[in-house]
Amino acid sequence: QVQLLESGGGSVQAGGSHRLSCVASGYTFSSDCMGWFRQAPGKEREGVAGIYFPAGRAYYADSVKGRFTISQDNAKNTVYLQMNNLKPEDTDMYYCAVSRRYRCWTDILTAATVTDWGQGTQVTVSS
Repeated sequence: QVQLLESGGGSVQAGGSHRLSCVASGYTFSSDCMGWFRQAPGKEREGVAGIYFPAGRAYYADSVKGRFTISQDNAKNTVYLQMNNLKPEDTDMYYCAVSRRYRCWTDILTAATVTDWGQGTQVTVSS
C-alpha cells in the first residue's frame, strides 16, 4: 500500500522561501507521476506542480510558474516542492499525490486523476 508523508509546512513571510518534502513508502518511482496540490477551506483542490518520473519532466500551474520548482530524488523516494517569492494567496493545505494512470502527464494537475494522497501539510504566508 502506498503511503505518502509530507513535511516542511509552516509559516513564512511574504517574499520568503520554503521547501516541502514528500516521502513515498510501499511504492517505487517508475513510470508514474507525482505532484503537489493545494486546497483552501471551501475551495476545490488545485494542482500546483507535477513531475513525470521517467523523463523528469515538470509541469506547473500558471499561478506558480517561475516561483515554484518540483524535483525528485529517486534514491530517497522523495519529491520536493521548492517555493520561492511566496505570496499570501499561497496559503493553503498542500498535498502530495501520485498518479498511476496511463499517460499520467497529460492531466498531471487534475485532482480527479490522482490515485494516492498524502495527509497534507499547512503552509501559511503572512504579509
